[in-house]
Amino acid sequence: MKPFTIHHSPFTIHTARVSLWDNLLVLLFLILITSACAAASPPTQAEATAAPSPTGQPAQAEAAGAANTITLMSHDSFDASPEVIAAFEQANNVKIEFLRSGDAGAALNQAILSKENPLADIFWGVDNTFFSRAVDGGIFEPYASPMLADIPAELKLDPENRLLPVDYGDVCLNYDKGWFAEKGLTPPGSLEELAKTEYKGLTVVENPATSSPGLAFLLATVAHFGDPGYLEWWQQMVEQEVLVVDGWEDAYYGQFTRYEGTRPIVVSYASSPPVEVYFADPPATDAPTAAVIGEGACFRQIEFIGILAGTQKRAVAEKLVDFLLSQQFQEDIPLKMFVFPANQKAALPDVFQKYAQLSPKPATLSPADIAANREKWINAWNETVLR
Repeated sequence: MKPFTIHHSPFTIHTARVSLWDNLLVLLFLILITSACAAASPPTQAEATAAPSPTGQPAQAEAAGAANTITLMSHDSFDASPEVIAAFEQANNVKIEFLRSGDAGAALNQAILSKENPLADIFWGVDNTFFSRAVDGGIFEPYASPMLADIPAELKLDPENRLLPVDYGDVCLNYDKGWFAEKGLTPPGSLEELAKTEYKGLTVVENPATSSPGLAFLLATVAHFGDPGYLEWWQQMVEQEVLVVDGWEDAYYGQFTRYEGTRPIVVSYASSPPVEVYFADPPATDAPTAAVIGEGACFRQIEFIGILAGTQKRAVAEKLVDFLLSQQFQEDIPLKMFVFPANQKAALPDVFQKYAQLSPKPATLSPADIAANREKWINAWNETVLR
């Protein structure tokens, strides 16, 4: 019997050990369940405030930071130096979000269509060719910024200050100085001269129905020659074999002789010559292009900013408008967007002072005249030039 007893005794001891470990495991499991439930219970208000977020900041502080933004809606050409933007953000504890929305016309249309639920707080980029459409759309709130004191009266088109001038520039003919020197031909000095036979086949322009500078140049001819006189001039240009393309980029970089095209005269900007110098590689000692700035040969485009109606951040929006019109920001404009600052206290960079040109007597039309006749003028131009 002893062998059996000896054999059975180990078995009995083993069974006891299994039972003990089972009890310990059950106890450990219950402890873990209890701890997990406690961890999953909602934190107190004090705990929520103190609990670190994934960014290392208190959760409530992070949520407040996310809400502390302001949105600037603009055309695609808006640009500014990061350090200049950062200066405003740091000074005002706010983040600027940029909503670039196509060309100026498309961006404005989007802002008007979304007026009941605004996409942004501020709009940058209405120009005087779309001024009346913007005002009539009822999408801007008046704001008489103190910075308006530094802006010339001739740039201020809205007595109610819904749209505030922020920059300007002249749209005009540019010509390739090297090409004309090589051919021994004097460049045209006016629109009248451009219609002479010696300039036949030399000019490329943009379609006013698809291009902002194209529309501005059409308006220059309307202002200079009158209606219907502008159509008579354009008929002469058809006989001069003027080339029409859809946009500025194709005209300037595709057809202009400066970039291996065949046309030494192109509709561009009075600020294009300093751009040519600024980006020249190797560095240039003189501008290779020049603008035709004779009387009535250029159309002065003025760009505006405004606070969008319905903004929930009016106080910050006013601060941002003031900043965009301030000397600090305005001095950043020429070499970022290659137009002239509206603030007359803003210093121009050397390359602008030396090579930029402005017409002493640009062509002008009132926003009301443009709004009333823009489509008629474009359609009549289309019948004359593209029929």
